[in-house]
Amino acid sequence: MHTPAFAGVVMKPSAQAIEQEIAAQVAARGAGKTICPSEVARALAADWRGVMSEVRAVADVLAARGEIVVTQKGRVVEASSARGPIRLGEPE
Repeated sequence: MHTPAFAGVVMKPSAQAIEQEIAAQVAARGAGKTICPSEVARALAADWRGVMSEVRAVADVLAARGEIVVTQKGRVVEASSARGPIRLGEPE
């Protein structure tokens, strides 16, 4: 039996796919409400924990462009350097 060369390889979502998913989920949640980055990761990958660092990195890019805000305990933070849970939402 022939096994494809890519068998067992886990494909991670592209930065563009992550960006689109963050934007869609934040918009769907609406003003004044936030999403957890794990919601984005779960929507894009079966092994969602394996893409959390990429989701946080893309969140930082979107935040730098002013498209979202990243918060922790109500304070604006950088997603990639924050330790612990963060939230993503629409800018005010």
